[in-house]
Amino acid sequence: MRRVLPYPLLTASLILMWLLLNSFSLGHLILGTIFAYGASWAMAALQPSKPRIRRWDVIPRLFFVVLGDVFRSNVAVAGIILLGKRRERTSGFVIIPLELRDRTGLAVLACILTATPGTAWVEYHADNGRLLIHVLDLVDENAWIELIRNRYARMLSEIFE
Repeated sequence: MRRVLPYPLLTASLILMWLLLNSFSLGHLILGTIFAYGASWAMAALQPSKPRIRRWDVIPRLFFVVLGDVFRSNVAVAGIILLGKRRERTSGFVIIPLELRDRTGLAVLACILTATPGTAWVEYHADNGRLLIHVLDLVDENAWIELIRNRYARMLSEIFE
């Protein structure tokens, strides 16, 4: 089965997503299946390594921490937009030295930072473990370094390393 369909769950998920985004018809089912099949083979060509999860019990805790942080960040960014120039805002870049080296953990951290309004993952240097992020409202650079290292990277290290 893997020779014909290398990633069956990915293929099924993509077909379902295609049908949810478009109206259900035989033509869309066929077109979505063709795209999903092609994506499955493209993924097989990339040969991603399978993540090894060590601590499943940390995942729900990380989920709720991220959910709360995304909510708070949404409120803060909305306040910046709606309240305008009540105080001077300074955006800037922060370099964060990370001990996290697991590729899957880094990918999840990139998703977390990108999903959190007001922050953006800019680049990561694998040779020295330095992450560069952009922060919309940069008040204290050290607070951001500690937040990302102690709040997210530590839990991701527990999960993946």
